[in-house]
Amino acid sequence: MAKVLAVLSSGYSNEEHNYVTGWWAEELFEPLAELEKAGHSVGLASIDGGKPVVDPLSLDSAYDPEGKYKKLYDSGIADKTTPVVDVKASDYDAIMIVGGHGAMFDLAHDENLHAVINIVHETGGIVSAVCHGPAPLVFTKTKDGKPLLQGLKVTGYPNDMEPEEVDGLLPFSLEDEMAKVAQYDKGEGQDEHIVWGSDRLLTGRDPGSSQAFGRELAKKLSELEKHQLDKHLE
Repeated sequence: MAKVLAVLSSGYSNEEHNYVTGWWAEELFEPLAELEKAGHSVGLASIDGGKPVVDPLSLDSAYDPEGKYKKLYDSGIADKTTPVVDVKASDYDAIMIVGGHGAMFDLAHDENLHAVINIVHETGGIVSAVCHGPAPLVFTKTKDGKPLLQGLKVTGYPNDMEPEEVDGLLPFSLEDEMAKVAQYDKGEGQDEHIVWGSDRLLTGRDPGSSQAFGRELAKKLSELEKHQLDKHLE
């Protein structure tokens, strides 16, 4: 059983524009289901700890027509998270950054999160992120000062999918920032899109890619576990 750390935005609000955002429900719950189905365990963290703010739109009937994610959210699954500063990164085999616009505000430049990402990566774990979740990966630098994503193939939420109502409210363009340091691929014409940038870096494009993203991460972790067991038995 692999241990995965799922990191969520604690939330962001702009009262002047009546704008509230946070983590996106589908992007936690779909990968979580795939990981647990494969027998892996998932711990939750956020910048502030406690109950992080879910993007209310992700529970709206337009994005959750069957009420599946609202039911999961109301069950309290994501009510308790560990502050990122208190996370022992070496305990985890993978880190999964959950998307939602909130990630661009509080996760992107958080140095404690960058440190956790680096430790997971340096100790042979998998670094993964979906939708706007790659925001902190863009700004994470390895111990030798190079961008973590430098030269790697990645995906994430593209400019042409951003809704008009967030125009001027976001701190940066995720696609533009990713393209500065990595080989950005939005998966033109594909309903879902996930990319392995290396054998330890996985990114998913959008909410609709969440299930495939979770399935792929779960599969890779199971393969790594089997490989380690086989080596132990030799």
